[in-house]
Amino acid sequence: MSTGTKPHEIVERALELSRADGCVVIADEESSANLRWAGNALTTNGVTRGRTLTVIAVVDGGQGAATGMVSRSAVTADELEPLVRAAEAAAREAGPAEDAQPLVSGVPGSADFTEGPAETGSEVFAAFAPALGEAFATARAGGRELYGFAYHTVNSTYLGTSTGLRLRHDQPTGTLELNAKSPDRTKSAWAGAATRDFRDVDPLALDAELARRLAWAARRVELPAGRYETLLPPTAVADLLIYQLWSSGARDAAEGRTVFSRPGGGTRIGEKLAPLPLTLRSDPAEPGLESPPFVVAYSSGDDSSVFDNGLPIGPVDWMRDGTLNQLVATRYSSGLTGVPVAPAADNLVLDGGGERSLAEMVAGTERGLLLTCLWYIREVDPGNLLLTGLTRDGVYLVENGEVTGEVNNFRFNESPVDLLGRATEAGRTERTLPREWSDWFTRASAPALRIPDFNMSSVSQGV
Repeated sequence: MSTGTKPHEIVERALELSRADGCVVIADEESSANLRWAGNALTTNGVTRGRTLTVIAVVDGGQGAATGMVSRSAVTADELEPLVRAAEAAAREAGPAEDAQPLVSGVPGSADFTEGPAETGSEVFAAFAPALGEAFATARAGGRELYGFAYHTVNSTYLGTSTGLRLRHDQPTGTLELNAKSPDRTKSAWAGAATRDFRDVDPLALDAELARRLAWAARRVELPAGRYETLLPPTAVADLLIYQLWSSGARDAAEGRTVFSRPGGGTRIGEKLAPLPLTLRSDPAEPGLESPPFVVAYSSGDDSSVFDNGLPIGPVDWMRDGTLNQLVATRYSSGLTGVPVAPAADNLVLDGGGERSLAEMVAGTERGLLLTCLWYIREVDPGNLLLTGLTRDGVYLVENGEVTGEVNNFRFNESPVDLLGRATEAGRTERTLPREWSDWFTRASAPALRIPDFNMSSVSQGV
């Protein structure tokens, strides 16, 4: 549509054009701004704009409701009706949808549904960019090089349905990744941060932390594979638990396919998973981690359903005081399993730990490893949620409460569910950037965890 056409007008026009028995229209307006740097100097920056329109048609056939979905970017006025017709044709050609439910209705509309989309631009870096320049100068004077990027996006989602829903949500998302290297590139350290507006990000403080980590790397110690007492920082904990959340569908568990399946049938809801009083939860209204308060589903799967579009999302305790409390359930999978309906919000918080910072946990360690982050995480066995992956950008040896050197990287094999059951200490919960999943999931808070026997299964040659 033309740039002067408001998103809500596109939604209304698509619904008017629909001849299907039911229709869901989702208009996404996205703007983004970015900075990139290398060798203590900015390299590129830019601003982008984009629009995507998704039409989901529901056709009631003789054997049940079928759906068809078509999504396209940069749709013109002339292309809108063909897009709607294409979704309807796809629905007529599809078989009955097993997750068919009545489209959601009765949800109060968003007061700002008819307003224009929120936007970002280079001004979001107004305070951040000068501070980054100071960090470059400090790093240059300290003999290290900074690499990285800052990215900010605002996505305005407009959701309309043939049942009368008119919902809208503006989602700002910001990420900062900063990497410091020694001049010979043999040593590397990473830090990251998630933010809504870059006003709470301090590149100078991050650079100071990276300088300290590079100093730790002055001494190199080679260690063999094995099980080590290990301090997992919040970013690593978040990466592992996000994958756990993605693997916690009620239907899969009830059908015996996941770590949350009860032997003999059913789910493990009500079972103790962790001896520590940890609570794993999601809440669209979590301060600083705000996310869409209603379901936006572009397709159906085990843990999502297009029929649930617009369904309110509330706070959920997935694990409460160490006990499994809830699994992800659509209206359809809830009916199959008896698990209450619980769509997952786009954030995750682990709390219930202590008040000690990661530095204080290091000070209380006789001998162990301190990780920076994890990457290339992949599933090995869904039955126990065994994951494998690599350490990256710094694994440090802790002896008698002090970091005494850097050790080699490792491949690990661990299950986040098992780790929760073996953790002997949880530190202070803090906002963090999950490094592995930051392209898909950025809103997380977690404490550091002490694992007495983390499985470093083999030595890795990665940096």
